[in-house]
Amino acid sequence: MPSHTPVALVVGASRGIGRQVAIDLARNGYAVVVAAKSTSDPSQTSGPLPPDPNSPESTITTVAREITSSGGQATAIPVDVRSEQSVNDLISRTIATYDRLDVLVYNAGAIYWASVPDTPLKRFQLMQRVNPEGLYAVVQASLPHLRARGRGRLVVVSPPIYSRFFRGKTAYAMGKVGMSVLTKGLAMDFARAGDEDMAITSIWPAVAIESAATAKFLTKSPDDEKDLRRATIFSDAILHILRSPAPLVNGELLLDEDFLRHHCHVTDFAKYSVVPGSSPRRIMPARLPDLTVAEQHDEGQRIDLAKAKM
Repeated sequence: MPSHTPVALVVGASRGIGRQVAIDLARNGYAVVVAAKSTSDPSQTSGPLPPDPNSPESTITTVAREITSSGGQATAIPVDVRSEQSVNDLISRTIATYDRLDVLVYNAGAIYWASVPDTPLKRFQLMQRVNPEGLYAVVQASLPHLRARGRGRLVVVSPPIYSRFFRGKTAYAMGKVGMSVLTKGLAMDFARAGDEDMAITSIWPAVAIESAATAKFLTKSPDDEKDLRRATIFSDAILHILRSPAPLVNGELLLDEDFLRHHCHVTDFAKYSVVPGSSPRRIMPARLPDLTVAEQHDEGQRIDLAKAKM
């Protein structure tokens, strides 16, 4: 019997931001598929359950258990986004379990910040396979099911496009900006096809968020935590995106704080600070460039090789 409960697939949900998004989606009435590479046997865990959400002990198994033990619906499904077969199996198992898919959140990511000379080719290739290629594979496999009910939503963890982002991490930025290009391009495809209730949105933190990545790369002393926010700001922004009319968010490259402030009338961000009373430093520009041009709607001679006779 088909369920009336909306289903969200969160890819990259074992720790940090992805875990928080999965938990808060479940708290807000979604059945959640918790997907990532890491699995575990909770009965073999020596530490507390749930474990530290930013530690390797936090896996899709523990996150799904955390949700179900609080009365929510969740299924843990392992996936390696570098494998097309693994991605296809993930989507097939999601549909077999819940008979529907309403929301896709892509939070999987590989990170290596260094200059071009200092970024080995293997590191570059890993980031491209996990970041833009993994996103592309999951989106393409998910789209038929997201479209089935006429109101599919996709949320991508990728940044606004601006030149300062490239500095010192070019290889990483190439992949993350590529993910934002997918958001822009697929949004245009939705509009052209008349999919009025379909939307894809990118979101990025305005202030660094407490996560496994920030714990490893950014926080070197207790004072550094004053510049961090809790992952709940990100999940709150995503929930508001999902509740928004599609035209408002389709193709947008959003910052969590700015979206909550300007579209959701949030004025108090103190509750998100990791250190109470602190004022975390903003890491993103206050104003971002407009990517459109005067000739935005002039397509010239449109060529679709998928439909051409080759």
